[in-house]
Amino acid sequence: MKPGPRNLITDVAGLKVGNSTNAVVKSGVTALVGDDPFIAGVHVMGGAPGTRETDLLAPDKLVQKVDALVLSGGSAFGLDAASGVADGLRSQGRGYQVGEARVPIVPSAILFDLLNGGDKSWKDNPYKAMGRMALDAAGESFKMGSEGCGTGATTANLKGGLGSASVVLDSGITVGAIVGVNAVGTAVADGGPRFWAGAWEMAEEFGGMGGPKVTDAGFEPSLEKLVGEATTIAIVATDAALDRPQAQRMAIAAHDGMARSLVPSHTPFDGDLVFSAATGRKAMKDPEWDILRIGHAAATCLARAIARGVYLARAAKGDDLPTWQDKFGK
Repeated sequence: MKPGPRNLITDVAGLKVGNSTNAVVKSGVTALVGDDPFIAGVHVMGGAPGTRETDLLAPDKLVQKVDALVLSGGSAFGLDAASGVADGLRSQGRGYQVGEARVPIVPSAILFDLLNGGDKSWKDNPYKAMGRMALDAAGESFKMGSEGCGTGATTANLKGGLGSASVVLDSGITVGAIVGVNAVGTAVADGGPRFWAGAWEMAEEFGGMGGPKVTDAGFEPSLEKLVGEATTIAIVATDAALDRPQAQRMAIAAHDGMARSLVPSHTPFDGDLVFSAATGRKAMKDPEWDILRIGHAAATCLARAIARGVYLARAAKGDDLPTWQDKFGK
């Protein structure tokens, strides 16, 4: 395995990502859009999720492909971001055909960033407009750190952020991940600077410090963030030709990457969720082994993406927590 040319989820051909960032609200939206509709799955392991249209991703449901996936800040208000993306896709003539009507299918998930110091005194929900702006910004390159859904994200002791990573397998199949890191747990061991995900790092993408040297293996986590202020939401993607059950299996496997990079993860106070996306551009030569390798690659990419999101976060006025760069980068 080696990173793709951009080391972003958009190394998966046929996918684009757009971010919308509102510095005043200190929140944002990230949209992943396919050039064509794509197979998608989902798996939730956190105890406090916030979602839209995830039930239709079950393998037995009628609509087999989606047009976009949305990750948003804003807690329940952020679910409206998918409406802005759906409106934009409809104006492009996209969506599931029902007679003469077209209905864009846009599952989404949210994280909680309502107490991060931003101005939340809006009269009209701003997330629908942010969703449309994220769709309009979609491209193969995008910024990480304090961008999109990671704009106001936090972890237990450092600012969180938006991260992404990719790998190309020896088979030629590409796998990528994108994540909004907003966790009850920590991304660094023993208070930092080493990342829990250090063992999986490629090309010094988050500092090249190696794996953590844990001096207190018996520590018990403390609830440093208030209950309900968390949730890490992610998408893992591949260009392999997966069916719905295989896509769901990739999402399940990817949660291992969250557990490798955030301690603790999947708590009762997090809404930890992973979407999966498969564009189907490359056939699997050995499906049983390929799906195993794809799942492992998805977990590896997600662990790296989480560390990158924290590593690249930037300071902003009113922050309650330091960034990794401010605390350790110097």
